[in-house]
Amino acid sequence: MKGISRRSFLASAGVTAATCAANPFLSMAEASKSPFKIAVINDEISPDFDHACYVASHDFGMGWIELRSMWGKNVMALSEAEIADSKKILAKYNLQVTDIASPLFKTDWPGAPKSPYGSKGDMHAAAEATFKQQDEILEKAISLAKQFHTDKVRCFDFWRLDDVAPYRAAIDEKLRSAAESAGRQGILLVLENEFECNTATGREATRTLNAIQSPHLALNWDPGNAVMRGELDAFPTAWETIPKNRIHHCHCKNAVKNAAGKIEWSPVDKGFIDWNAQFRALKQLGYSDAVSLETHWRGGGTPETIYPYQLGGNEASSERCGGTLARFTRMPWQSQPRSISADLCWSNGETNWLLDVNSSTPLP
Repeated sequence: MKGISRRSFLASAGVTAATCAANPFLSMAEASKSPFKIAVINDEISPDFDHACYVASHDFGMGWIELRSMWGKNVMALSEAEIADSKKILAKYNLQVTDIASPLFKTDWPGAPKSPYGSKGDMHAAAEATFKQQDEILEKAISLAKQFHTDKVRCFDFWRLDDVAPYRAAIDEKLRSAAESAGRQGILLVLENEFECNTATGREATRTLNAIQSPHLALNWDPGNAVMRGELDAFPTAWETIPKNRIHHCHCKNAVKNAAGKIEWSPVDKGFIDWNAQFRALKQLGYSDAVSLETHWRGGGTPETIYPYQLGGNEASSERCGGTLARFTRMPWQSQPRSISADLCWSNGETNWLLDVNSSTPLP
């Protein structure tokens, strides 16, 4: 494959879009054969919710989507009218909701030193909230889950403390209490191992789950986040320690070390996590919940140069990672050649994308 110039790329963007539309990464028939609920976090594609759903359904062939923010607002801040509009859009594209990706417990623990790992303005349009506001956030998230017909709400383990030991028992009790409250309303809390929170790695997730023996608290396993916190052996070594029956959601992204030795986000198919092996391990467990694309990767360019459709989202990066996810999850436990309908690849020379249509490449 040869690189194309930025001018040529922009000129052919319409052709690219049309090609992808005609050849979705993962057909609905193929998606239905996957052992997992293949999804994407909506704002990883675009802040325009209708467009994000179109891409997820039409271009990626997905039947599931994870809700975090839309139209410049966090899902927690949607008005009743916006919720109604969102439900109409989901119905329009025949998409179901995996979970409410709430910011629950992304806040400092009271009485502890202020965390140096706080939001830094990257809360996905969610407003900063105090500890006292968390119970209200929980109830709002539960209400949204019911309105969007899902039984899962994502949460975190408070902003990371360099020395969490003096507060660990009390934090565990708060997580347990919140899970029990959610459980009484038929909702499962899925705790994400977030690299800026106290449960960041696979080993920390194991400790937290073992300490909180509640059937209403599960794990949103994110090996990419674990790598970002420095757990380079998140899969398979740390993975082996995790109580597998407690995993009920999975985020799909990857990370590498750059030339300076710093860990940074990367395409799903390149990095410390061998996703083909991770998917195989999930299937062997009988896992049937969501695998949700949360690329975070921005392709090394600015929004203006990497988003093919120029909508201000992360569509270009998600296009590549979505294609990779589609290939991995079609039949991740087999290795025969399959036809790939479209594969968008990043070229580091210039701000270029490469399009390889209807190629035949063996699955990993």
